[in-house]
Amino acid sequence: MDVKFDSLEQLYSRIKPALSAKKGEMLREGYNYIREEDIWNYFKEVKWVDAADLSLHQMVDDIINIDSYYIDEYLKGKLNLRNRRVYFED
Repeated sequence: MDVKFDSLEQLYSRIKPALSAKKGEMLREGYNYIREEDIWNYFKEVKWVDAADLSLHQMVDDIINIDSYYIDEYLKGKLNLRNRRVYFED
């Protein structure tokens, strides 16, 4: 049975338990600044950007099994870019 979503908000709501579980794991690993939205954005902007026809279980598997390092590096890169923009705009 294929599950279809009408919006990213519906998909986010459906996979939120996996995002919460990953956030909890990352907290235990010392990544206390990572939010569920950061994990979601990593997958949306990096991992799944060119993916087609992903199933719900594939997405949950990706979230649960990703090495936390990749999400941390993604977020550090985004923060670094944001800080550079503020510096150069001032």
